[in-house]
Amino acid sequence: MLKKLLFYGMIFFYVSAGINHFIHPDFYLALIPPYLPFHTSINLLSGLIEIALGLCLIPKAFRRWAAVGIIVMLIAFIPSHVYFIEMNSCIEGGLCTSPVIGWGRLIIIHPLLIVWAWWCGFRFSKVST
Repeated sequence: MLKKLLFYGMIFFYVSAGINHFIHPDFYLALIPPYLPFHTSINLLSGLIEIALGLCLIPKAFRRWAAVGIIVMLIAFIPSHVYFIEMNSCIEGGLCTSPVIGWGRLIIIHPLLIVWAWWCGFRFSKVST
């Protein structure tokens, strides 16, 4: 039961996060480092990719590829986490937290998300949904 909860939780997590890129784009735009071009396109593409990869976890045939895609996407998001820390974990008009939270997101939460994706794609692929 816990395995299925974690599996479907991951699907919900990425589909919801992807949809949120379209509902609250300003939140994500503020987290994109200024040295990257085309902020709006990056945000929209990130949202679409999160939705697609979340949904691709459902069929067993795509599950491993979706998990690899999520892991690659999470690695691609690291510059945003570093930028957030560089901004003292506070983006003007956006998210402001303690620097400890910013570091925690980068060195604890982010690796856990990667492990979660790996588990859903490679360990859960043999379990029926």
